[in-house]
Amino acid sequence: MIKDLLKKGFIKKIEPNFIQVNKSLELVERDLKVVKTMLIENNDWAYNISYNSILQAIKALMFSKGYRTSHINSHVSAIEFAKDFLDKSDIIYLNRMRRKRHKAVYETSGSVTNIEA
Repeated sequence: MIKDLLKKGFIKKIEPNFIQVNKSLELVERDLKVVKTMLIENNDWAYNISYNSILQAIKALMFSKGYRTSHINSHVSAIEFAKDFLDKSDIIYLNRMRRKRHKAVYETSGSVTNIEA
């Protein structure tokens, strides 16, 4: 999978960057704190922030392995990269979450339920 992403130009090889790993993990922690307060106010944004924390965790994994997204389909590329490290069921869930988040942010306000958030 990683070789295909490289070949298509969706990810780039870099030196493992543990400073970036830590920065990404700091963003994960920030987002997880914020999402708790946002659950009270707005399900769509709580969901979006939760999704962002997962994406940042995947980016931390990428940086630790010496890769980064190339900004072409970066969300899809990150999730595709994670296929080599996560269970298939987790990848299916993340792709559903990615699509739902896109809908909530760009198409339909109020599309995320409290349970989903």
